[in-house]
Amino acid sequence: MTEAVIVDAVRTPFGRRGGALREQRPDSLLAHTLDGLIDRSGIAPEKIEDVVDGTVTLAGEQGANPARLAVLLSELPTTVSGVSLNRMCGSSQQAVHFAAQAVSAGDMDYVIGSGVESMTRAPMFLDIGLGKQVSDFDVLNPELFKRHELIHQGESAERISDKWSLSRNDVDEFAKESHRRAAHAQAAGSYKEIVSVDAVSAEAQPMILDRDEGVRAQLDEAKIASLKLAFRPDGNGIVTAANSSQISDGASAVLVANKDVALADGLKPKARFRARVAVGSDPMLQLTGVIPATQRALKKAGLSMDDLDWIEINEAFASVVLSWAKELKPDMDKVNPWGGAIAHGHPLGATGGGLMAKMLSGLEATDGTFGLQVMCIGHGQATATVIERI
Repeated sequence: MTEAVIVDAVRTPFGRRGGALREQRPDSLLAHTLDGLIDRSGIAPEKIEDVVDGTVTLAGEQGANPARLAVLLSELPTTVSGVSLNRMCGSSQQAVHFAAQAVSAGDMDYVIGSGVESMTRAPMFLDIGLGKQVSDFDVLNPELFKRHELIHQGESAERISDKWSLSRNDVDEFAKESHRRAAHAQAAGSYKEIVSVDAVSAEAQPMILDRDEGVRAQLDEAKIASLKLAFRPDGNGIVTAANSSQISDGASAVLVANKDVALADGLKPKARFRARVAVGSDPMLQLTGVIPATQRALKKAGLSMDDLDWIEINEAFASVVLSWAKELKPDMDKVNPWGGAIAHGHPLGATGGGLMAKMLSGLEATDGTFGLQVMCIGHGQATATVIERI
């Protein structure tokens, strides 16, 4: 079987909702990211055969197949096809999986797995609300509620905290550490995977955004401690805006290739795939799938937690990471060493490719070998990838 490898991976800075990327259309943002990937990797654009895009809210400016629209807006030739998918928060991680599977099957030699989400310009639930302001639960099939207790992800995060006996102090301290790590990485210039983007300041002045907008170098610890609960207003809970992921805008792209063809074309692959996993999990707790997904991915890769040099687990909520850590007991110094979504943001469909790009940068910076990326997904799913740096 053909060996699929990662040649390069990039992401935009993640912008705050309504922030510096507010005037960037998502299809244009993805096109810019594709161009950045082509430029960095050195591949001839005409060699790309397909672009797989992960986007959660496939509606409005993110409708009509953003993968193909981004190709048409980019420097790629019109002969490059594009397809868009939605596996919720794991969307661009799944796009990378599909790209690798197409290469491994021998169907294609070069495929880009990518993702984009402008939560400013295409708000959550726009796809199911048909332009009306709705929540997920307003339009789901009523039969689902007869079979499963479907609840908001925030309430799932609270129930996870209850089950694993996590305190408000536990999750707040984790959140603060995410910002500290991200701020340190920014100051050190560690995020080599970022491609800068034309943006606008709060004063509506043109600027170049070259760093994640949500990272706080200075923390107001008193304010963090005093924030109201987001999902349990009665006071019996721990989840606040501070210990949850930020609503963001961004894009990411990963170039996956046939190893032999890439080498023959003079390209230098960065990593190979050791495992690709998607699992279903309890739709009520819904965010705990990261535990079995990690276990299955490590088993497929023939590795243990101790073998890993870098771990990226999406910080949808601090309780997700802390419950996962209680079960799997990783070296926490290797878990999100440059911070996570609580600090740099979570542009839904774009995050998976973004975490992959960040993990590759981290492995290169530390001369590490094995990396694990794992993400929880709404309605009870998770994706996981194990890579080996070449």
